[in-house]
Amino acid sequence: QVQLQESGPCLVKSSEKFSVTCIVSDGSITTRPHDWSWFRQPPGKGLEWIGYIYFGGSTSYNISLKSRASISRDTAKDAFTLQLIAATPEDTAVYYCARYTEGYLDVWGQGTLVTVSA
Repeated sequence: QVQLQESGPCLVKSSEKFSVTCIVSDGSITTRPHDWSWFRQPPGKGLEWIGYIYFGGSTSYNISLKSRASISRDTAKDAFTLQLIAATPEDTAVYYCARYTEGYLDVWGQGTLVTVSA
């Protein structure tokens, strides 16, 4: 059973950038039919989709975050990374990675909390 594990900074200052990384346990990061995604959930709010990186390496983003978010992958490390620039306190959230397989988000990481200080 594949597992996803996020890691990232606990605390970030406003205007800085930060990265959160997701390790894919079974090496399937470039395997059809899997694509990979990032979501976040601010305290007391709903889940927000951030973006995808597809098995071929292309990406797509939530239009509201497109100017600040970037998703990349390191196939040698079986990992994909979200970078967010120009952080604000509104970016405080639990960040989740997930696997997208044939129309379903079938595997989720446990999430990692990133707090952006004012």
